[in-house]
Amino acid sequence: KGPVVREATINLHKRTYKVQNKKKAPRAVKMIKVFAQKHMGTSDVRVDVKLNKAVWSQGVKNPPTRLRIRMARMRNEDEDAKEKMYTLVTHVPVPTFKKLLNKTVEEQ
Repeated sequence: KGPVVREATINLHKRTYKVQNKKKAPRAVKMIKVFAQKHMGTSDVRVDVKLNKAVWSQGVKNPPTRLRIRMARMRNEDEDAKEKMYTLVTHVPVPTFKKLLNKTVEEQ
C-alpha cells in the first residue's frame, strides 16, 4: 500500500444519532477517525486542525450533518514508528453535497 489521496463525504448525523448532547462533537471526531481507518487501512489517523474546527463550529451539541473530507495516506518519516503509513484527514469546504461521489484524487 503506497501513498494515496481520497475524497469522501461522511454523514455525521447517523454516527452521532442517539448520543448524549455533550458528547456529540467528540464522538463525531472519533467516528471520522474510524471512517478513515476503514477506508485507508491504517491504524494511525491524524485529524487536521481545520477539520476539528469544522466539526466543533456549531458547538458540542450540534456537529454538522455531513462533511466532505480528504484522506491522505502518507509515509511515516519517524524511523522507529510502529506503522510505515499514516492517514491525514483534512476538511474540504463544498457549497453543496448533492451529486458528490467518493473519489481518488490525482496528485498534481
